[in-house]
Amino acid sequence: MPDRGGGPTGPRIRVGRPSRRIRTLLMTLGVLAVLAMAFVMFAGFWTDWLWYRSVHYSSVFTTTLWTKIGLFFVFGLLMAAAVGFNIWLAHRLRPPLSAMSMEQQSLDRYRMGIAPYKRWLLLAITSLVGLIAGASASGQWRTWLMWVNGVPFHQKDPQFHLDVSFYAFDLPWYRFLLGFGFAAAVLSLIAAALTHYLYGGLRVTSPGARATAAATGHLSVLLGVFVALKAVAYWLDRYGLAVKSSDFKATGNWTGLRYVDANAYLPAKTILFCIAVICALLFFATLWRRTWQLPVIGFGLMVLSAVLIGGLYPAIVQKFQVEPNEQAKEAPYVEKNLKATREAYGIAGTDVQDYPGASDTENKAELRDDADTVASIRLMDPNIVSPTFQQLQQVRNYYGFPSNLDVDRYSKDGKEQDTVLGLRELNLAGIPKNNWINDHFRYTHGYGVVAAKGTEADSEGRPVFTEYNLPSKGDLGSYQQQVYYGEKTTQYSIVGGPQKEIDYSDDNGEKTTSYKGKSGVSLASPVNRAAYAVAFGEPQILYSGAIGEGSRILYNRTPKERVEAVAPWLTIDGDAYPAVVDGKIQWIVDAYTTTNGYPYASRTTLGDTTADSLTAANNQRAVVAQQNQVNYIRNSVKATVDAYTGDVKLYQWDTEDPVLKTWMKAFPGTVKSEKSISPELMAHLRYPQDLFKVQRELLTRYHVKDAQTFLSGSEVWQVPDDPTNKSGSAVPPYYLSMKLPGQSSQAFSLTTTMTPNGRDNLSAFVSVNAEAGTPGYGKISVLKLPTGRTVDGPKRVQSQFNSEPSIAESIRLLRGGDSEVEYGNLLTVPLDGGLLYVEPVYVRGGDLKYPLLRKVLVTYGGSTAFEDTLGQALNKVFGAESSTQPPDQGTTKPKPPTSGNPTVQAALDDAQKAFDDGQEALKKGDWKAYGEAQKALEDALKRAEDAQAAADKSAGGSGADKTDGKGSGKSGGAGGSPSPTPSGSPSG
Repeated sequence: MPDRGGGPTGPRIRVGRPSRRIRTLLMTLGVLAVLAMAFVMFAGFWTDWLWYRSVHYSSVFTTTLWTKIGLFFVFGLLMAAAVGFNIWLAHRLRPPLSAMSMEQQSLDRYRMGIAPYKRWLLLAITSLVGLIAGASASGQWRTWLMWVNGVPFHQKDPQFHLDVSFYAFDLPWYRFLLGFGFAAAVLSLIAAALTHYLYGGLRVTSPGARATAAATGHLSVLLGVFVALKAVAYWLDRYGLAVKSSDFKATGNWTGLRYVDANAYLPAKTILFCIAVICALLFFATLWRRTWQLPVIGFGLMVLSAVLIGGLYPAIVQKFQVEPNEQAKEAPYVEKNLKATREAYGIAGTDVQDYPGASDTENKAELRDDADTVASIRLMDPNIVSPTFQQLQQVRNYYGFPSNLDVDRYSKDGKEQDTVLGLRELNLAGIPKNNWINDHFRYTHGYGVVAAKGTEADSEGRPVFTEYNLPSKGDLGSYQQQVYYGEKTTQYSIVGGPQKEIDYSDDNGEKTTSYKGKSGVSLASPVNRAAYAVAFGEPQILYSGAIGEGSRILYNRTPKERVEAVAPWLTIDGDAYPAVVDGKIQWIVDAYTTTNGYPYASRTTLGDTTADSLTAANNQRAVVAQQNQVNYIRNSVKATVDAYTGDVKLYQWDTEDPVLKTWMKAFPGTVKSEKSISPELMAHLRYPQDLFKVQRELLTRYHVKDAQTFLSGSEVWQVPDDPTNKSGSAVPPYYLSMKLPGQSSQAFSLTTTMTPNGRDNLSAFVSVNAEAGTPGYGKISVLKLPTGRTVDGPKRVQSQFNSEPSIAESIRLLRGGDSEVEYGNLLTVPLDGGLLYVEPVYVRGGDLKYPLLRKVLVTYGGSTAFEDTLGQALNKVFGAESSTQPPDQGTTKPKPPTSGNPTVQAALDDAQKAFDDGQEALKKGDWKAYGEAQKALEDALKRAEDAQAAADKSAGGSGADKTDGKGSGKSGGAGGSPSPTPSGSPSG
């Protein structure tokens, strides 16, 4: 409009676009933001690829990646195409003219608003549903690989006579396809209905027909597809009954068909399948009839049939046919469940034999001798003595031991010895000063193995170390001692570059080293450094001068996470354990293949069945696969992780397992054959605890083979609670070298006890041969106690210990002052028809922060002893001394040898008196006097040593009583082996 006011109008303000400089700046920032986001995504992908390539398992990465990408695009495009096609078709079938009504006038505004953007809107909707569907499908990579690579089990289910592989490998994939089909049908139906409504094909309030003929036909076809998929679901549900879990009051958790399933649900599913097929055809028929009358009636009948046939009829069968005569009706199906469950969990070959629970041998001397040979009774509890290892063998604060040590077997002079051992791993909490260089460059690894005899303690109750000091030395010989990979090593380290690492410290100061292994990822490339700086959120990786030529980054350093990464299809045992093999420290990891698709086999939750008092107490030990429900498990793979190089090797252990064969087919070349296991490694392989805990839980019910007994519940057992602590959790199984009735020699075994459900007397003693490479490996033996005789279980035995007046008084004295009493593992050993219980008792006294073995509790046949040594306790229980072992077996007093030198003899007499004074003070709880006596003992032994050395020197001798370099040179242990006292460690 012209300006009608005349005169100037003042300055005009122009509101325009931002200046070119601002636009350029904003564009640059946008591009940089996109590039930054892209590089963050690239960094995660690139570092994963570099890591897999460094451990030589790049095929696992590529196979998994391409499988996920393939599933993402195939199913993403299928979903996008299905939804997009139906939107396009609904738009194409729109009526040419819309009805004149308020409803259509309101929709006109929306139609006009989206008209210019129809193509973009269609692209956005299809892209969104495609991305969601593709992401969901990519998560099914395991299901796809198992389906496409599945091998037969060569075992058929008893109902449909199909190979088990159908349920384990095929049925899960078919169910995924069915679920995807339902999702596509529902989303297409919703998208088509909205499009028809928007363009007038469907009307709610407009006059005339509610739907055009085109819309009716289109939506009817989609409904027909949905109902057809429901028919397929009914058909698959028939087979799903074989792996269906249900609550069965007679047994609790139940998997497989019962009487009502076979005689009501199975025919009902078949009938519903037929009805659904007819209903789907009626919907498809609307393409010609153009009416929903018959399809709606058919759909209503299908729903009504689902309620009556699928719900009400089975309830009537259960109420009026099964419950009045349940045992007779269910017995044939229980027998199928018993057989399948025992086979699926590897307990079908369990040897159950009756055991009297009491000895009828009157010759006590014979029983006493048998007690020495029936088992290598372990007095060093690996779950208690870790603080003792820490105090005596830590040496430096930046080393540490796991809270639970491990039990293994090592040979010396041709004789196997149960050994308690742990690695001296890096403990960053103990380094003098925490900073980025110290944490990641200088303190990078632990050092050496520390091992002790499992069956002995020295004169002061300390372990008799067979591998000790720093660097470690002893019976294990020469081996690579640096520990770059371990259970406590959870941080990344950068090694091999210009920054030297602290190797270990001794009396001559710190020794430095530089990593020579090929493990880890090179940081020579700026791209690699930038990727890891982003991946770890640490910019110093990009520019730090401590990184240079040869620098490599080590991460994913615990054995469990390394094996999980290279074999994501395995379930990993909660306890990796170290062994010295062929001059190297190797972590041995047990791994399982599992499935929840074994027909008729009852399911179990691994996290629940593998929990015990050790996993409950301060999370000392990991629980395997917390919520993973399975009904088939095999210890199919033994894996090793080199503590220095981090190399991961997978060995096929169960050569018959079809699940492992399937995964080996999917990931060829990743698993080595069993023949690749060296004899040295085979000597340290053992039966895994977590598998045994799953099996013992199943054996509480499935030790019986008779359906009637199973249904009555009269033979149900339970795993007893650990009586040595107040956790209220199950007692853990124990490794022990022992021989069962009828065996001629000891075998390394894993043992546990069973009690009747709700009672504390003993029902059975269960053991498995844990010694790999032997003919009996994996054989489970059950010694079943008579129901007519009450045999004390672990809780009653512990209660008996605590209630014995003399023992209670001794315990009270041991607890005097600031002392704490800790009960070790309560070991159960079958002996001549009866059961021998042995429990070491430890004391943390005064200023000592670590437990020492002070007493041994023993009971057999109602007789109980509480003595200083195992030998003394056995002598008291049996009323006879051993003719095969020295009387001071176990913890021992120093027994000074006689000497012709008066000065030496006088010093040894003083040592004997000091030891006796110390024991007397210990009984009284007088820790001050006990400490003085220990100091006098050390002084006397030192005087004896000096006097003998002087006499040898004057005589030109070599000094017969010199120490052997293990520590103090005191006599200790049953065999008189010295007890080491490292420099700077308290003597106890």
